Formats: sequence, C-alpha cells, structure tokens
Amino acid sequence: MIQVRNVTKRFGAKTAVNNLTFDVQPGVVTGFLGPNGAGKTTTLRTIVGLVRPEVGSVTVNGTKYHDLPAPMHEVGALLEAKAYHPGRRARDHLLALAQASRIPRRRVEEVLGLVGLSDAAKRKAGTFSLGMAQRLGIATALLGDPPVLLLDEPVNGLDPEGILWVRKLMQALAAEGRTVLVSSHLMSEMALTATHVIVIGRGRLIADSTIDELVRTSSGSRVRLRTPMADAVLPRLQAAGGTVQPGDDGAILVSGLEPKAVGDIAFEAQVPVYELTRLEASLEQAFMELTQEESEFRGQGSEGAQEGHGALPSSGPLPSNGGEAPAAQQGWPAPVPAQGWPAGQQGGAPGAPSQGWPAGQQGWSGPA
Repeated sequence: MIQVRNVTKRFGAKTAVNNLTFDVQPGVVTGFLGPNGAGKTTTLRTIVGLVRPEVGSVTVNGTKYHDLPAPMHEVGALLEAKAYHPGRRARDHLLALAQASRIPRRRVEEVLGLVGLSDAAKRKAGTFSLGMAQRLGIATALLGDPPVLLLDEPVNGLDPEGILWVRKLMQALAAEGRTVLVSSHLMSEMALTATHVIVIGRGRLIADSTIDELVRTSSGSRVRLRTPMADAVLPRLQAAGGTVQPGDDGAILVSGLEPKAVGDIAFEAQVPVYELTRLEASLEQAFMELTQEESEFRGQGSEGAQEGHGALPSSGPLPSNGGEAPAAQQGWPAPVPAQGWPAGQQGGAPGAPSQGWPAGQQGWSGPA
C-alpha cells in the first residue's frame, strides 16, 4: 500500500502539490489522472524520495522510501523511459542495476524475456525506439520483483500490441496482490486497464473513487426512456428531481434519476415503456467534466470542446447545407485555424490484437 498524507511541494512561487492525501490499495490497478501540470510526476517522484515535500509524508507499506533496506525489492518505478546510458547494452544496463541491488543474474534474463527484449539484449540502449525504451524501463521496474509498482505513462510510444501487453501485465500484477499505480493521458486505455482512479488538478485531489462510480456520477450519465405517452410521465419525472430533455424516436433523456426510479415513476403513471436504458458517460467525459477548470495549459477552442464533449445532438431536423449541422449546433467548438493538423492526418491507432501475454507465461520468479 502507498499512503500519501497532506503532501505539499513548492518550486519557487509555484505550488506543484497542494495538501494531497490519498491511499493506493493493493490488488487493483489504480489510475493516476490529471491535466498537464497537475502534479502527477512530482507526486510519483515524492513517493520514491526524489522530491522532498515541505509538508506531509509518503510511506510504502508503512515505511518511508529512504528507510527501505532494499528499495528495488520493494518498489519498482518507471518515471523516465530513457533513464539509461545510451552507450550501454540493454542486458548490461539491467546487470549493473541487479548487481548493485543483489538481484540474481537469472532475473535479468527473465525480465528481458518478459518485456520482449531478449533478441535486442545486446543492442545499445541509445539505438532503441521510444517503444523499446519503454519496455526496457518496465524491465527495470520489474527487476527486483517488487510488490509495489509506479509507472508514469508506460504505454507512451508503444504500438497496439505493446499497449495490450502492458494492460494485461498490469492487471496480472495487481491480481497477484501487488500495488500498481499508473499515470496516463489515454482515458480510453485507463478505462480498460484500471479499476480505481485518483484524479488531481493543480496539485489538489479532485476525485478518489472507482471508475464505475466516477462515470455514474458524471452529468453525462442519463436514462433513456421511450414511451408513446411521454406527456403523462414528464411532470412526475420533474417532480422527482429529474432533468428531462427530448431525444429521438419519441424518447426522453432523464438526468438526475436512476433507471429504477424512472421505471417506478413510469409504472405509477401507468404508461407503456418501450425502452429504459442507462446511457453511461465515458471516463474521458467524466474526466473532462472534473478538470475543466484545472487545466494549466489550454489551446484555442479547448473550453468549447470541454463543454460540448460528449453532448447529445439536438433531436431537431438537420439543416439543408449538405445534411450537416453547423459546429455551434452540435456542441463542438469551431474548427481551429489552418495551422493545426490537416484533416486526414489525425487517424488514431488501429485496434489492439486479441491475443496478449497469458498470465501463466509471464515467467515470474519468487522474491530474490
């Protein structure tokens, strides 16, 4: 377990972390989220003793990092992908760390195989791509077979297969009872990987909950009710505290009430129900809602993007200009000027393949 208690860290006039308190529990993957400049990296560095806070304390399994007798056997950290000498071979980089921490030589070969770098073990690390550097960094974090892992943007630079591999690896580590704290800007990946999330902004704690709870309490979560007698049920929904908007196909969208409550109200009104569905917000929508006032850096049009992100389109007819509504009517900001990315060059990565690293083939050894 990681315990962060009332931590405050300033760099000159800037407060990077502000009275931050949270726990990271073992057995689950915990996502560490926040906008750029939120204080995530400073917090991770504080956990491993690279930053000393002015106020507060951090312990790992009840002990401060500096007091751990064998730190690499207790905490594995990936804070910088290319934290190695570029002229040193990958195997030699790991061997040097293993010898300094009294880790058996066989463990070096195990982690090289685990991260898929066995064939590149004799290559100089300075020739590695960003994705290969990330794999070497993960191997370094796993070298001491630690019960606690800190990973800062571990999928940065990885291809779809690599992202899937990291996801399965983190989940397998957590399933073994380890404490896994991972930061990322990829909300869709965090939604697939993590169970719990800690969200910070401008150094302050914004949310500490499960992903399901965070998404469920987002204003983007609604209930879709389709009935031919909407007029009969609308006043009852509003009287119960629901906010009602028109949807399509005669449906109505209800915010502020759970599906059970909406169903009970429809039953009491004696109206037929053709559809009763919860429309969940995405983790990205919930994150944008939480942090819309916490971003330190904003590009042109970002405020509109946050306000309109995930908004449901109007049920009214589309205009006749080619069947496409103006941006202002769709809840999206106006297009950015021509100095942005050209259209057609923004394509995302293809979906990840269906096969990953089976848990039984990860080659874990017992603690050294």
